[in-house]
Amino acid sequence: MSFARVAFLAVAFVAAAAFSPFASAGSEKVALSVAIDGAIGPASTRQLEEALDVAAKRDAAVLILQLDTPGGLVTSMREMIADILASPVPVIGYVAPAGGHAASAGTYILYATHIAAMAPGTNLGAATPVEIGGLPSLPGGDNGDQKNQGDQKNRGDQKGEDGRPAGDAMMAKVTNDAVALIRSLAELRGRNGDWGEKAVREAASLSANAALQQHVIDFVAHDTTELLQLADGRTVDVAGKKVVLATKGLPVETLEPGWFIQLLSVITDPNIAVILMLVGVYGIVFEFTSPGAVAPGVIGTICLVLGLYALNLLPINYTGLALMLLGIAFLIIEALNSTVLLGVSGVAAFLFGAAMLLRVEGPGFAMSWAVIGPAAALTLGLALLTGTYVWAARKNPPRVGGEAMRGLPVEILDWQGGEGHVLALGERWRARADEPIAAGDSVEVTEISDLVLTVRRRDAARNGARQ
Repeated sequence: MSFARVAFLAVAFVAAAAFSPFASAGSEKVALSVAIDGAIGPASTRQLEEALDVAAKRDAAVLILQLDTPGGLVTSMREMIADILASPVPVIGYVAPAGGHAASAGTYILYATHIAAMAPGTNLGAATPVEIGGLPSLPGGDNGDQKNQGDQKNRGDQKGEDGRPAGDAMMAKVTNDAVALIRSLAELRGRNGDWGEKAVREAASLSANAALQQHVIDFVAHDTTELLQLADGRTVDVAGKKVVLATKGLPVETLEPGWFIQLLSVITDPNIAVILMLVGVYGIVFEFTSPGAVAPGVIGTICLVLGLYALNLLPINYTGLALMLLGIAFLIIEALNSTVLLGVSGVAAFLFGAAMLLRVEGPGFAMSWAVIGPAAALTLGLALLTGTYVWAARKNPPRVGGEAMRGLPVEILDWQGGEGHVLALGERWRARADEPIAAGDSVEVTEISDLVLTVRRRDAARNGARQ
């Protein structure tokens, strides 16, 4: 190979490496942004998890977590905090836009971020746990007591070891656990742990400027450009390593939630999940009662699967779910066999189950009686309406089968002795009679047995009816 050819290949290789899209992508840093808007739940957890995964794969300089939330489920909050603490990419928590807030679970998440900031006109706090059994213990703690909190809530008249009602004792344990969590995050990030405890015990809240003065956040920024400028040069602890942020002037790319996350945010509303289950159950019931309709069965199956999947993601009480399903079963039986008692029992079981369905509740994850009440009333009305039609159908004369042929006038084709052939419904039938009958007589069917009709004269039937 000549020297000129070797030199040409070397120059081509260097040029390809220099202008490679991978090389340019690796050299240019970017700040990714993800917005959590609304209640903290399974969809929020999935959205943050995917955003952190994308940020790690693209080696992003930082991930901006924009918060505007009233709070939500503690289980989802815990998962989000764990993801932030384990993230190889620095996370900047930013409460925005103006008028937004990071209340309840949002306060804990903001405390967990590497850099905490707020936009003017925002607030945070009110982090008091409002649900019994909602807060799991800290890592390495004892979960055994937490598992039974839901049951102990229902025994509020019993006394704890210190003489207080058991319900108060459980609430004290949950509050202390929440205080320990927010203090541990404050110590990890160098923030004001005393105010964090006050936010938990007294539901205290702060505006953006007050939070800055109280050393709850690192700075106040009007927009993401100022946010990145103020964060530049700060040293943060990322997965046990000290990292100096170089964020000034970085381009910001927003990560939009995919269709699956948007679907999760809708179906994980417990009210939507219950409605999906109702639509699913009745769609399948209608398919069984009207085979071949196809559409009700398909739609019902999809809705039922989505509803059960949503409830699987939520902290539900399975006794409540069982009561709801039992109530629906009673109402279906009531529709097919009207007894009234089953209908009333079904509505009662459905309502009690709906009240017990969620084991814990948080902002945005509470059962709405404006939804459950009409759903129960509509279900009862449908059952009673169906039962009325079924009862009326029982009184109508049969339209098919052997019973439908009783009293049907037939034409004698041939007759000899006590049997012969007749024409009934356009078909030739064997027939017999217990009385003398001759060709030309007007006869009707009285009974059918083994494809043989029993007939009698119609004038004899009328005379018998008159007597």
